[in-house]
Amino acid sequence: MARHFRPVVVGVLVTTSAALLGLGPTAVPASAATNSFRGVNWADERDNFVDGTLVLGGLSTSDSYATTQSKADKILSGFQNNLGANTVRMPVNYSTVSGSYWNSYTGAIDKATGKGMKVILSYWEGDSSRDGKVDNLTQFWSMWQTIVNKYSGNGNVYFEPMNEPHGYSATDWKNLAAQWLGKYPGVPKGRIVISGIGYNQGLTTIGDDSRFNGTLISRHLYQFFDTSRHTEASWSSALTDSVGSYAGRVIMDEWGAPMTDGRNYDAASASDDFVNYIRGVSAAARTLGIGTVYWPGVRPNDHYRIQNINGSGTNISLSTTNASGRDRLRYSWGL
Repeated sequence: MARHFRPVVVGVLVTTSAALLGLGPTAVPASAATNSFRGVNWADERDNFVDGTLVLGGLSTSDSYATTQSKADKILSGFQNNLGANTVRMPVNYSTVSGSYWNSYTGAIDKATGKGMKVILSYWEGDSSRDGKVDNLTQFWSMWQTIVNKYSGNGNVYFEPMNEPHGYSATDWKNLAAQWLGKYPGVPKGRIVISGIGYNQGLTTIGDDSRFNGTLISRHLYQFFDTSRHTEASWSSALTDSVGSYAGRVIMDEWGAPMTDGRNYDAASASDDFVNYIRGVSAAARTLGIGTVYWPGVRPNDHYRIQNINGSGTNISLSTTNASGRDRLRYSWGL
């Protein structure tokens, strides 16, 4: 999403725990660490807040399943070869899943899992609402039932019930997320990604709720979330302090900064807040063993994108927009 153009209210239910860098005694991790998630977001050029059908960069609603697979193979291979990625996060909504294009859209999901990649499927609300709530609960449950029926048996597919549920109170979001777990008990807890409160910021309140024991927890972190931070150390603290004792369950599945304007993220800066943000957050993720999923890997015309699409049709390839940004992304992954 073009999240970098939107103001955000900061300070949502974050617990300071600077001394806790890993797992505390109360944590119930899905794994000892999440750094096996090395990923990027593959997004719609219009942003993933779409009232109709989602169309990922490089794809078209006129594409058949086979054509989608052919295009997806080139894009996913670019993520793997250029970045070392093994995870891709993709949006879903009711219009996409309930319509005829779903048969083609699944070609991209199937190609990713066929290439051994993890796929995180996350629900986005429509553009006309943008209120941080599910647009239509009847359609929401129908959409997820279709997805769960198709992919619950595929160990490489992960389910994120909602992206940035900022319209709900902490209690209401947790109740809705718990309802999701109750409706789809056949989905293993370790393949469910529960968004933090607000804009995926409040993590410990999810971790502290025993209903979510064993699930993963999603964190989003952008420079514009807190423009008072100006140093690498302060940005490292922004991630470290927010995870509390639940680092072993947290995936930072959105973070990003400008990649098309020539910034050098390999060198420390005394004045560039974006450089300090990328360096500080990547260092903390590496130390904590937290998996990260960059926003975006591919989204045409987004100046945060870390990959360009070259060519057209099925004759496409990817290239890296910023080598230093790629370096820091890989650094966050522990590579």
